Amino acid sequence: MTGAGQPPDDEPSPAGEPPADPGAARPSPAARPESAVGGPGGAAPGPDHAGADGRTPGERLRAAFFRPGRGQLVAAVLLALLGFALAVQVRANTAESQLQVARQSDLVRILDDVTDRTERLEEEARRLERQRDELLTGTNQEKAALEQAREKERVLGILAGTVRAEGQGIILEIQDPEGKVTAEALLDALQELRDAGAEAVQINSVRVVANTEFVNGGPGRVLVGGQQVSPPYTFKVIGDAATLASALEIPGGVRETLKEKGAQTEVKQMTNVTVDAVLPLRENRYAKPSRDS
Repeated sequence: MTGAGQPPDDEPSPAGEPPADPGAARPSPAARPESAVGGPGGAAPGPDHAGADGRTPGERLRAAFFRPGRGQLVAAVLLALLGFALAVQVRANTAESQLQVARQSDLVRILDDVTDRTERLEEEARRLERQRDELLTGTNQEKAALEQAREKERVLGILAGTVRAEGQGIILEIQDPEGKVTAEALLDALQELRDAGAEAVQINSVRVVANTEFVNGGPGRVLVGGQQVSPPYTFKVIGDAATLASALEIPGGVRETLKEKGAQTEVKQMTNVTVDAVLPLRENRYAKPSRDS
């Protein structure tokens, strides 16, 4: 008999089996034949098994990729900044290591190059100050202004490549037997010479100015200013001969880069170099001198 509110006594066990011991341990919920991974029946979840939010793992992955959260965006920006900082650091370390392994003579040459550039800039500043003083004092003001205008015309003509030029400088000849010298290599050489104070440049028969373009025209061919030039590439450069020659000898500079491409270079310092290639004077269609100039 069972009292009110009490569970019924255990039912008789089947014939031939002893009644269950009330004190016997019963299996805990964790020991029941249900897979801890797959749920009832031990079935493992498939790739399309929905989670608590009703989405499959593939749907959650696509949502995270196409709709990244704020934290993911911040992490991406931080990683990009870290990559940029590492690239800058590697480049700085490379330049520093080149100076550390440079010979004493190379370091002296680099220092002399920097000193020469500083002296040229100081001399140019003094010249401009003298011109300013002449114009401000009013002494022979008209004559000084006319002479200054003529000098400016000559300088601008040289820069624009519309007049011939001559003066001390160097001749750089590049032999390219393997045809590996590219337009980029010639442009790097030109930029190095400009940094060293080149005032007028001619490559083979082409006058090179600020807007001259360099384009690869195929193996062993380069287009300079729209004209095809072939090796040997001869640079006629007007400027301080010693400074220009030293700039090409900097470790890891132009000559070493060209040597790695199988090219041979020769530099001659000259007391007089003539740049005789000229460009036609183009008339501006839209730009006109300002009234205030």
